[in-house]
Amino acid sequence: MPVHELAQLTWEEVRDLDREHTLVVLPVGAIEAHGPHLPLDTDVVIATAMARAGAKRLGARDKVVLILPALAYTTAGFAAAFQGTLSISRVTVTALVVDLARSLTDQGFRLLALANVHLDPEHLTSLNDAVQLAKADRLLPIIFPDLTRKPWGARLGEEFKSGACHAGQFESSIVIAERPDGVRETIRASLVANPSSLSQAIKAGKRTFDAAGGPRAYFGDPAAATADEGARLIDALGAILEEAVSAEI
Repeated sequence: MPVHELAQLTWEEVRDLDREHTLVVLPVGAIEAHGPHLPLDTDVVIATAMARAGAKRLGARDKVVLILPALAYTTAGFAAAFQGTLSISRVTVTALVVDLARSLTDQGFRLLALANVHLDPEHLTSLNDAVQLAKADRLLPIIFPDLTRKPWGARLGEEFKSGACHAGQFESSIVIAERPDGVRETIRASLVANPSSLSQAIKAGKRTFDAAGGPRAYFGDPAAATADEGARLIDALGAILEEAVSAEI
């Protein structure tokens, strides 16, 4: 079945979609520092790749998929000290996602899935809150596979599981595969691996990249990234989205 980008359709084409068999996917990312080698919209690039890979899989299950324009602004407090990072409040993010769910509900859609790889703790809370508020308001269900929770994260490689994965091998590989012209290759190849675990730092109460051991806003090993690994990771993210949605339909 077809995969559509909402922004590329006319209103009449949207009107004529079969609501019973159409699933809606919202890529969610951030504009924030990703080391000296990746663009500020890295999370948006990866979320969009996840959305498209998941949509392709769902289309093979006889579902029509409608991909919304990405939500690019969210809570990004850990990177707030780095120029170019744009952070908005957790409450605003939750309200925006719930309002989108309400609008989709009013138009007769039955399910909204979130494709997200931005792991700022407040951002994750905002999305999980939106899931619960949509349920309380009897809106269409919001499906959110939180990659920090089981079983999803274990499927994304050793660096991801270590927590040292912001702008490292994991994210750099995906951007190389998805948008190679956005990677500053000379800088990436020169970066020394940073094994500091961002997830462990968060558990220890750290609240900034600098305090967590990432003074240049990267964790992990960006120099080890490859396009082949990026393609495998995009496929894994798409499978996660497909499985999370399929469990609810």
